[in-house]
Amino acid sequence: MQNKQQEIIAMFDDIAGSYDLANRVMSCGIDIAWRQKACKLAFKNLPLESLSSLHIADVACGTGDMISHWDKNAKEENVQIQSIIGLDPSEGMLSVARKKLPNVEFVQCEAIELPLKSASKDIVSIAYGIRNVVERKRALAEFARVVKKNGILVILEFTKCENPTLLERLMGIYTKNILPYIGGIVSKNYRAYRYLPDSIEEFLTAEKLNTELQEVGFAPIYTKAFSANVCTLFIAKKL
Repeated sequence: MQNKQQEIIAMFDDIAGSYDLANRVMSCGIDIAWRQKACKLAFKNLPLESLSSLHIADVACGTGDMISHWDKNAKEENVQIQSIIGLDPSEGMLSVARKKLPNVEFVQCEAIELPLKSASKDIVSIAYGIRNVVERKRALAEFARVVKKNGILVILEFTKCENPTLLERLMGIYTKNILPYIGGIVSKNYRAYRYLPDSIEEFLTAEKLNTELQEVGFAPIYTKAFSANVCTLFIAKKL
């Protein structure tokens, strides 16, 4: 397991410099709307008293995209962020993030062992990262440890689609055959973007991921698929 995890981390190190551009090109910018939706729903489902002093951890933060959205949406919603931290196992990704967001704290670590105190965060988020964690259940349990009671876990992820419709099959063809080609051109690393559709195929359905969240102490309160079920947003509350 550890060897596979290290291979995935090394892959992200290699594509870090072109990661933001590749994401924008491949998603046509649609992922921005998904991230904004995630932030607004998380704020909406937190206890009112938490909104004046939020503590947020973004796991698998990559180049810091989700952290930028937390900050932007907090300002729009008049929510006060007391602290925010980005955590990622890829030093290459964190190097880019630190240049983009010099005032944010970033820590290199894996999702299965977060250097954070128990019940210390109002929100833990992971955008397009849980699929890349080999020991996924261990990571979910770690998120449950870190989130406060009645706090929120946000997951954005590409999920496996069972019994796909015609539109979903067409989207699957795009994901499997066209996205790796585009990502490969932008990043000059076709193998890394060939990994994307393969990892989606090996991942869970939305229903199964919600079951795993319940097993570690979260109550799913919002699950919504976007763009022909390519991406799913999960909002869960810590019991």
